[in-house]
Amino acid sequence: MDRQAVHDDLERARSTFHDLHAQATPADLKRRSCGTRWNNQQLLFHMLLGYLIVRALGNLVRLVGRLPPGVGRAWARTLNAGTVPFDVVNFLGSWAGGSTLGRRGQTALFDRVISALHRRLDREADADLARGMPYPTRWDPCFKPYMTLADVYAFPTQHFDHHRRQLTLEGTGPRWGSRRRPESP
Repeated sequence: MDRQAVHDDLERARSTFHDLHAQATPADLKRRSCGTRWNNQQLLFHMLLGYLIVRALGNLVRLVGRLPPGVGRAWARTLNAGTVPFDVVNFLGSWAGGSTLGRRGQTALFDRVISALHRRLDREADADLARGMPYPTRWDPCFKPYMTLADVYAFPTQHFDHHRRQLTLEGTGPRWGSRRRPESP
C-alpha cells in the first residue's frame, strides 16, 4: 500500500469538499442531485459519511479478518441479504444529516475526520493493512468482493469521487435538466 497516495487522496478530498461548499449557493444546496433522491446538501453529507464509517469498517476487517474464511464469507452473505434495511438507514441518515448539518458543520466535521484518518493510517502496521475479509458488494458500488484494511482506507475517496459526479452544483457533475432517470442512492 502506498500510504502517501492515500494521504494525498484524503487531502484532495478535503480541499474539494471545502471548495464545493464555498462555491455553492443556498439554492445550489437545495437543488436535487442527479441519480439520487437527495438534494446536494444531503449528498454532500453522504460523501462525508463515507469517511465517518471508515473506523467501523476497519474494525470489522480487524475482527472478521482473523476468523476462518468461511465465517467471513457467511458474514458478507448475511450483510448482502440485509441490503434493503441498510439502504433505508443509509438514505435516512444522509437525509437527516444533510438536512440538519449546514456547510460550516459539515466542513468542520470533514476536517476532523480527515485528520483522524491521517493519524490512524500512520499508526497502522503493514500486517494489519494487508488483512482482509469478504465484503457485502450490494451495499456500495465501491465495495469489492474482498477488501483489505488498505482497501478500506481507499474506499471513502472512491465513494467521494463517485458521488461528486452526481452533484448538480454550478460547474460540477451533470445538469439535472437532462432526461436521465434518477436512481436510488
